[in-house]
Amino acid sequence: MGTIIDYYTQFDEWGRLDREPLEFQVNWHYIRKYLPQIGKVLDNGAGPGRYAMRLAQQGYQVTLTDLVPRLVEIAQEKAKEMGVSEQFGGFHVADARDLSALQENHFDAALALGPMYHLQLEQDRNKAIQELYRVTKKEGIVFVAFMPRIRHVLSSLLSPENWKPNDNMESILDFMNRGEFNHSDKGRFTGAYYFNIEDIQPFMESHGFETINLIGSSNIGTLLSKEQWAYWQDKGDTEFGQLIELLIKTASDPNILGVSSHILYIGRKEKN
Repeated sequence: MGTIIDYYTQFDEWGRLDREPLEFQVNWHYIRKYLPQIGKVLDNGAGPGRYAMRLAQQGYQVTLTDLVPRLVEIAQEKAKEMGVSEQFGGFHVADARDLSALQENHFDAALALGPMYHLQLEQDRNKAIQELYRVTKKEGIVFVAFMPRIRHVLSSLLSPENWKPNDNMESILDFMNRGEFNHSDKGRFTGAYYFNIEDIQPFMESHGFETINLIGSSNIGTLLSKEQWAYWQDKGDTEFGQLIELLIKTASDPNILGVSSHILYIGRKEKN
């Protein structure tokens, strides 16, 4: 995990969601749709706390965890800057596989919008979801983000030099089989695990969650270049707003989940 901690310590994750606002807008729409009206929410693997701050602003009691100490510090600073520190029940440096600092059956809802990206071992993926289950109340809602394997294959085919070692078909075919990606270039996104989309729902259900929805956080918007985004923005606020509404509406279309860079699983902890 050391390489991953180093990567996120220097990476501007808060800024990424500014540079790629569609993912946040789509996720937030569905998070708000399924969240209880009030309650305690865990943002697990929260990074610098972009979602946690919005949750706090909406009046939720938020607990934040992340593997990277510097990101937890940034989240605390952001909470002070935004005047929402009193809405937080705690800021914890914690591994998603070990949430022992948190009580079981405590949260009305829980977010895990990052931990599943970097757990290459099956036993670690199981442990992270078991821990999420443990700390969530019965019938609590969970939001878990995954990266789809087929989308990374597409990215590798389109930009092979950017995704070494996936710059040749042997490596791409090996990735298709295993879902593990370790970047050849130092300092790049690495130590990653990508799911087959058809495995996400049964994986979560095997750990005691009832599936509510599965959405593509960026769906077909991922396919638009900067120039194409600029074209629609130049059309004016009304038409650009219609585009965002279209992308939110189509996010749950199962036929296009594979083009999205991130998948959001929405589920409910079963009673038994």
